[in-house]
Amino acid sequence: MSAALPKVRLNREHCRTLLHQMVRIRRFEEKCAELYTLEKIRGFLHLYIGEEAVATGVMQALEPNDAVVATYREHGHALLKGVPAGAIMAEMYGKQEGCSRGRGGSMHLFDAETRFYGGNAIVAGGIPIAVGLALADKMANKKRITACFFGEGAVAEGEFHESLNLAALWRLPVLFVCENNRYAMGTALDLSESETDISAKAASYNLASEGVDGMDVVAVEVATRRAVHAIRETGEPHFLECRTYRFRAHSMYDPQFYRAKDEVEEWKDKGPIKRFTEWALDVGELRPEDIEEIEQDVAREISEAVAFAESGTWEPVEDLLRDVGAEKRI
Repeated sequence: MSAALPKVRLNREHCRTLLHQMVRIRRFEEKCAELYTLEKIRGFLHLYIGEEAVATGVMQALEPNDAVVATYREHGHALLKGVPAGAIMAEMYGKQEGCSRGRGGSMHLFDAETRFYGGNAIVAGGIPIAVGLALADKMANKKRITACFFGEGAVAEGEFHESLNLAALWRLPVLFVCENNRYAMGTALDLSESETDISAKAASYNLASEGVDGMDVVAVEVATRRAVHAIRETGEPHFLECRTYRFRAHSMYDPQFYRAKDEVEEWKDKGPIKRFTEWALDVGELRPEDIEEIEQDVAREISEAVAFAESGTWEPVEDLLRDVGAEKRI
């Protein structure tokens, strides 16, 4: 007999959890933007502001032993997977106390202990890794799921199609999560794809596929729980297209000439945190004091993370060749 599908219980405790996780991501990203302007964080920086409902809703349905693979916009995913905020911030600073010893930075967060496997800078680069992880679990008879996050820009890459095809053929326990923020790096979806329904593209590979409002954290959680339940029951892959929107530029270097400011403001008005908070207050599942407590808790966590990064140490010069596989040749 198959197990019953777990239900989402929207009581006060769960509403606090959902809001707390979204606010953690939002405030962490805002602090990263501030530190970037102060040149504390260098290199490329891609912020997740506006998309918080996707990572939050999906992570609610996963278990600690499930793996997560993400893109270069992955700070929020790492936080919610359990990577300490201090280790993430130290990595952003380039300090050796960072989760990748300061060698990866913003785009290459990694933590094997929590089964967070990147942080991948290559568009679609994490998708084959997720398929490989799921194949390893299946061969070892481990009942685990690999959740793989990527943007709609990945749909134009060959790895996307090859990976979905193999996952369906080999019946691998992968949850593919497309975070469709409509612009990839800077090109509107309808200018790059003849079929803009990404879930329909995925369904063509004969795997279960669903589109969901990625600005609604509850809708994302409900859809994810359905998908995760089915994967655990059948071992077969599922695909979620979460239709969302990023409020900030593609990266800190992006002048974003490709979209109108009015459009961005319109989307901000229906942002996931604003939308969920207003609903929860209206129905009485959250109270003003809940929101105040959440903000205080998050502010404390981020302040401690920044202090940890500030007090971190640079990797010694003599260790720069550590873990380098190629031999020095004269």
